[in-house]
Amino acid sequence: MIASCLCYLLLPAARLFRALSDAFFTCRKNALLAKSSGSQVEGDFAMAPRGPGQEECEGLLQQWQEEGSSQGLPAQSQPPLVEKGLSQSSLARLMEDPGLPADAPEDKWPPRQLSDLRAAESLEEVPPELLGQEPLAEAAGALWTAVPLQAGAPYADCAVLPVGVLAVEQWEEDPAVVAWSMASEPLPPEEAALWPFEGVGPLPPPPMEIPYHEILWREWEDLSPQPDPQGLPAGDGPQFQFTLMSYNILAQDLMQQSSELYLHCHPDILSWNYRFANLMQEFQHWDPDILCLQEVQEDHYWEQLEPSLRMMGFTCFYKRRTGRKTDGCAVCYKPARFRLLCASPVEFFRPGLELLNRDNVGLVLLLQPLLPEGLGPVSVAPLCVANTHVLYNPRRGDVKLAQMAVLLAEVDKVARLSDGTHCPIILCGDLNSVPDSPLYNFVRDGELQYHGMPAWKVSGQEDFSHQLYQRKLQAPLWPRSLGITDCCQYVTSCHPKRSERRKYDRDFLLRLRFCTIACQRPVGLVLMEGVTDTKPERPADWADSVLEKEEALEPEPVSPSAMGSLQHCLRLTSVYTHFLPQHGRPEVTTMPMGLGTTVDYIFFSAEPCENGESTEPRPPRDGTLKLLGRLSLLSEEILWAANGLPNPFCSSDHLCLLASFGVDVVAP
Repeated sequence: MIASCLCYLLLPAARLFRALSDAFFTCRKNALLAKSSGSQVEGDFAMAPRGPGQEECEGLLQQWQEEGSSQGLPAQSQPPLVEKGLSQSSLARLMEDPGLPADAPEDKWPPRQLSDLRAAESLEEVPPELLGQEPLAEAAGALWTAVPLQAGAPYADCAVLPVGVLAVEQWEEDPAVVAWSMASEPLPPEEAALWPFEGVGPLPPPPMEIPYHEILWREWEDLSPQPDPQGLPAGDGPQFQFTLMSYNILAQDLMQQSSELYLHCHPDILSWNYRFANLMQEFQHWDPDILCLQEVQEDHYWEQLEPSLRMMGFTCFYKRRTGRKTDGCAVCYKPARFRLLCASPVEFFRPGLELLNRDNVGLVLLLQPLLPEGLGPVSVAPLCVANTHVLYNPRRGDVKLAQMAVLLAEVDKVARLSDGTHCPIILCGDLNSVPDSPLYNFVRDGELQYHGMPAWKVSGQEDFSHQLYQRKLQAPLWPRSLGITDCCQYVTSCHPKRSERRKYDRDFLLRLRFCTIACQRPVGLVLMEGVTDTKPERPADWADSVLEKEEALEPEPVSPSAMGSLQHCLRLTSVYTHFLPQHGRPEVTTMPMGLGTTVDYIFFSAEPCENGESTEPRPPRDGTLKLLGRLSLLSEEILWAANGLPNPFCSSDHLCLLASFGVDVVAP
């Protein structure tokens, strides 16, 4: 009688335990069904030990397979299991010894099975999926998974990946079929604790596509002068307007040599064919008039980039790095808007000079803007465009300074006009220096005191102050044999008259004819009729002692001094402010090792520069080159939301820089 009563009392508890077990198995089978194919699930059960409940488990397996087929999940679309130890899955653990009674002592249960059963007993309610209720809301977090990226009509001109079939098990041949997207967020801590299986996470809800166009959206900032109250445009006269883009496109060889920097990227989006298509779409979308590229691989340039850019209306100039390097710099312009006056490649490598023993290069072009017909007798000043990629090594700031001095000397030579001033200048590229570093301040302010400065501090990329030995900059920074002064000018540019006097041309001989010594009769000269009896007549406008006066005014040869300072008179300023006020974060142009920083710049001469070595401050004046607009940059947090750089939308580890300028059109 007592036993019968106990049976009736225990029956509801057993039914409750059985309901909870069914709910647990049903919840768990949904996860395994999404992770494993039918054959894998069968293998999982086949490896479980046989017991009295084996028939029930096989029936449950058949039920799962029928429900999976009704949901339309093909076996070939399922991903392979990550863990090869399938026999240690949670279902197999629960079935290791189903023959043990439910009331057996805890010390006789296997440890893994005991922990699983305790977790099953802790379930207080049936999952809402079983009751037809809506699942729990998504919480914060991010898991990466592959989903198709759908192209929308508003972004037809951008680098949009085409729509593809959901590929979870493997990627299709076309890498543009799928993109990295962010799955839903994990459950709160109190609910996540209900999942008892170590090393195996619950299957998240269907992932959501990353809105790359929204995350990486860059605003165009209009900086042109606003109209006056009468509605007339501000400014003194018409302008020649153009756009310029500077872009480090990431050479494929360099990317493969440093593959550890791109482990966060899927290999398909790192292929050159995929990246080339994205880059060309980006060029076509922004359509700049001048394009300055860095890290341009030589074979890719001649085989793909140059022919494609030529079809887009560009004329291209390319300079490969010296030595065995396979990449270089390129400057492309549209001949419909500019006419080439001169092109000057710059090699920073100097044989026998330890300070300049690196293979970096630059490229300087002098372009004449072409005005439309019908404007009358007007003209516009030529434009000097310089592009470079400075040494990366954060420890060798002395090399970076020397390379920049060589480039500035070439720019000074190309941009110098006949009256001693300089035409408008744009200097852009990857300087491998952060904002407000000594190198950045030198380019912007035109002056730097470098004597005794640690070499690593020049670029500001990394802090090596903790190291015992630190290379320090000594004066003079480079030897006199380099032929460049402390004012970043070629020595021959400082005294052009002396170099001209060495040329024995007709003008030089005429000057000797009418000099003071030539007009004096030598003592004891025999008078010969028609030969020595005549005296040369000095022109009325010819001053006495012309050569002597030029000799007195001629400056002495200039060489690097021991003062430990550098100067230049180009008066450059940066297009970007390097700070995002709306986000309260600094601007980022690249993300090496996942850390956002700025190393790419566009400098321009905001006012005309005069030839002179005086360091006295001069009042600012309205220049002929004006900044009209720029493409905004992004912050590090925004780039992290898109899985960093590169990603399926941006195919380089740098962001492109784009600015619009205006040059005054003046009457002759």
